[in-house]
Amino acid sequence: MTHFLNLKDLSSNQIEEILLRASRLKKERDPTKHLEGKFLALIFEKASTRTRISFEVAMHQLGGLASFFPISELHLGRGEPLEDTAKVISSMVDAVVLRTLSHKTIDKFASVSSVPVINGLSDLSHPCQLLADLLTFYENKGDIKGKKITWVGDYNNMCYSYIEASELMDFKLHIACPKEYWPAEEIINNSSALFTEDIENAVMESDLVTTDVWVSMGNEEQSKKRNKIFKKFQVNPKLMDFAKEDAIFLHCLPAKRGLEISENMLEDKRSRVWEQAVNRLHAQKGLLLFLLTN
Repeated sequence: MTHFLNLKDLSSNQIEEILLRASRLKKERDPTKHLEGKFLALIFEKASTRTRISFEVAMHQLGGLASFFPISELHLGRGEPLEDTAKVISSMVDAVVLRTLSHKTIDKFASVSSVPVINGLSDLSHPCQLLADLLTFYENKGDIKGKKITWVGDYNNMCYSYIEASELMDFKLHIACPKEYWPAEEIINNSSALFTEDIENAVMESDLVTTDVWVSMGNEEQSKKRNKIFKKFQVNPKLMDFAKEDAIFLHCLPAKRGLEISENMLEDKRSRVWEQAVNRLHAQKGLLLFLLTN
């Protein structure tokens, strides 16, 4: 049994297998009900649009069932140990998607779960989104190995997953971020990613430029300070001109127009954001099939 808590839970070959199957399902609109009789539990502590809908639709299209359970309506870590709840839930379903404030919750749940556990987003990482991003890159630019990818903005859960992806899929990652928001020295020293405050140099000749909000859920009280510090780290058409002519732009959404991106960036000819959003559905089909049928 395999969990998907971080990208590094899988090998590069396994990720490529998932992406290949996702791409094939997307093209063929395969009606085969591969997951008939399977049940997916979605247990979320944080609000969600794309993650929830894409997993529910994916299970339905693959012949299975999915139900959404807000943590506020469950005794998850309240009244009984989290591990006890996890044992019971996993005995009744075939897989669990957890979206939590703390990654430790996912680790604890997975440690006793009898079925695959998927990280639907945590404070540490967002591996499901990276599958969609990788799929979008493959469809537009081909093999990502050796390519230059640039992350612009806050070091957050998405940035962490990009670091993992760069090591697994062997691409060059440049991270343009204000120095005071860089991660711990241990992370920088153990990563092949290049951290810099020189945004134009980071984007220069990139194949992909990507970003995320400057203020993540739970950090709203820092909005004023962060928006001021990150102001020069906005992705806009002028910045994209430093990238390769055929470079693409991605954003995991939701986006704050006028902040981390200019008002018109999502509509720029280099943007593949809407395609990227749809690919959450297809990438997660590939993931579910990998976890539940292999």
